[in-house]
Amino acid sequence: MTFFQQILKLLQTYSDIYLRGFFGTIRLSVITMCLAVVLGTLVSLAKNGKSRLLKGVINVYIEILRGTPPLLQLYFFWILLPKVLPFELSDTVCILTALIVNASAYVAEVIRAGIQAVDPGQREAALSLGMSERNMMMRIILPQAIRSILPAMGNEFINIIKGTSLASVFFINELTTSYRTVQSATFLALPSIMIAGMIYLVLNYVLSRGVAAVERRLAVD
Repeated sequence: MTFFQQILKLLQTYSDIYLRGFFGTIRLSVITMCLAVVLGTLVSLAKNGKSRLLKGVINVYIEILRGTPPLLQLYFFWILLPKVLPFELSDTVCILTALIVNASAYVAEVIRAGIQAVDPGQREAALSLGMSERNMMMRIILPQAIRSILPAMGNEFINIIKGTSLASVFFINELTTSYRTVQSATFLALPSIMIAGMIYLVLNYVLSRGVAAVERRLAVD
């Protein structure tokens, strides 16, 4: 049986496993991105605030998350959360929490850069009209910052999709775990991982084309 025939055979026999892994990857990525945007926005706003102490804490938070390996962070939360929380957590929740916290550091920097890209005169004009810092940020700065934030957020979502593959170390249902399951059942390591790789490639290619289209549209606007 040729290599190409092995791939077709695995697709026919284990398509349901790869499909579950695909949707598992999408689910992990979407939840991670949505909650990381919420947490990252709060972190970014705190970093742009007036409190030096809070800024220092946020800087340490971001540097730790960006300066340590993501896999190490997954192990940290996987070990820590069940020990410190009074209720039981599944492995999936622990790993998902780690992915969200990790992504929030990068999202926070994206949002911070978007806020800084807004003309400072907008801020001064809003404050001179008597708007509070909160209203100024929510009604004036953030809506304008979204234009520069959206393409970077799209790229971050692609990075999150690739990062969810680390969850396979803990046998969380996602695409790389599907490869490991098929490989264990068939002992066909290369064809199994090639299928998973092609699915990742097609998914991320489609998303990257979408991000590029958004960038072109915003540039025209």
